[in-house]
Amino acid sequence: MKNICWASLLAASVVMIAGCHGGESAATTGTAQTMQARVVESQEQQVPVNLRSTGTVHARETAVVSAQVMGRIQQVLVHEGDNVRAGQTLVVLDDAALRAQVEQAQAGVKAAQSTQVAAQTGAALASSTLNRYKQLESQKSVSAQEMDEVSRRSEAAEANFEAVRAQADAARAQVSGARTMMSYTRLVAPFAGVITARMADPGTMAAPGVPLLQVDQAGALQLYATVDESAIAAIHKGMKTPVTIDGNSSQIAGIVAEIVPAADPSSHSFLVKIDLPSSSLLRAGMYGTAEFANGVQQAILIPRSAVVSRGSLSCVYVLDGQGIAQLRYLTLGAVQGDRIEVLSGVSAGEKLVDAPSDRDLAGKRIEVQP
Repeated sequence: MKNICWASLLAASVVMIAGCHGGESAATTGTAQTMQARVVESQEQQVPVNLRSTGTVHARETAVVSAQVMGRIQQVLVHEGDNVRAGQTLVVLDDAALRAQVEQAQAGVKAAQSTQVAAQTGAALASSTLNRYKQLESQKSVSAQEMDEVSRRSEAAEANFEAVRAQADAARAQVSGARTMMSYTRLVAPFAGVITARMADPGTMAAPGVPLLQVDQAGALQLYATVDESAIAAIHKGMKTPVTIDGNSSQIAGIVAEIVPAADPSSHSFLVKIDLPSSSLLRAGMYGTAEFANGVQQAILIPRSAVVSRGSLSCVYVLDGQGIAQLRYLTLGAVQGDRIEVLSGVSAGEKLVDAPSDRDLAGKRIEVQP
């Protein structure tokens, strides 16, 4: 009976060992699943090096409108977004005090003119008296002392007339100045444009230099971009540069219009102003990015269609020597047309699955699809 039990245990062990060896052999000798896909190759090429710089869209000219005289605001005739023409009245100040000054100056002119007429009459009379005395002097009918007195009186009358005439000119200048000051109570647009800020309302007090409105010039805009001092040598006036505005995927052609010659001492960067083409989609204050050409370099490029996303990561399927696809994660660089630069993850000359879409190809044998 004991021998029978040992024989049964031995037979069961042999069956189990045989079963284990049979399963391992099937796993190792099984073939990978084959799938068809297009295959592309990574290439090493020279690519342009672009310097990217961000900035803000501005009007080519911006004016801050402020009062030149102290006065209470009577009217503000515009609001933000209003289009204005050059010379259009924007703000009206109370001009009562300045109007009184004009009237006072005009009264001074009238008084000066009356005085001038009297002085002119006196000078003319003194001059005619002098002429008569000169005739008598030629006839030896007047003494030298009388002749001197008449001459001095004529000179004094002429000098008085000149002084009064100068006073009349000064009075007229006061009128002109008072009228000029009164004209400052009407603030006008310096050029055609759009109101972008309104900082005052009727009833408030306007003071010289305190901003009341901001006007942006109508027409094409500019992108103000900052460029580090290490790269400013590659940028020059008239240089063409593509610009991308946030919210608009398409690029627009910009031209470098001005490079501010002094760098910002805190950031060691230069301000570059880029002319933008006229567009109804552009507004001052928008955020944009400019790209400046800065030479060339060697880079590995792959078709953008070969890149797939796994969560927040970018990856490709790379074929090994047996044609088995392996998932490999990438660090990507700049886009070059329909290709994209690979900073790490792929070497030049490797074969990649093109347009894998959402298929899971890892570990599968890839048969090249024509």
